[in-house]
Amino acid sequence: MSQRRLVIVYNAEAGLAAGVMDSIHKLVSPGTYPCQLCAVTYGLATMKREWRTFLDGLGMELLFHHRPDFRAAFPQAADWPLPLIAVETGGVLRPLVGAAELTQAVDLRALMTMVQARLSAG
Repeated sequence: MSQRRLVIVYNAEAGLAAGVMDSIHKLVSPGTYPCQLCAVTYGLATMKREWRTFLDGLGMELLFHHRPDFRAAFPQAADWPLPLIAVETGGVLRPLVGAAELTQAVDLRALMTMVQARLSAG
């Protein structure tokens, strides 16, 4: 069986300046922040330790993307709504937790439960 990779895609730009602007946006207007995945898995500037530990415990290769590099790496999914957690197996990408579902992950525990359940199901 082909190795599965977890593909985590943030609805954000890459880079230091973008990160600073995202942090300010999360503080000033969290209700309009466009990346629920970032909001739940990151503190002010770094990935939450509990999320990192969870991901490392999955035993899967992890790929992290921001909006532009994801669309370049996976042009077949360029129109998929972001943010997104997907699984790639044998070069085929399929959504695991989509953008609409991520809005239901109100906290990190809910997101981890959702990801674990979906991975276990298939």
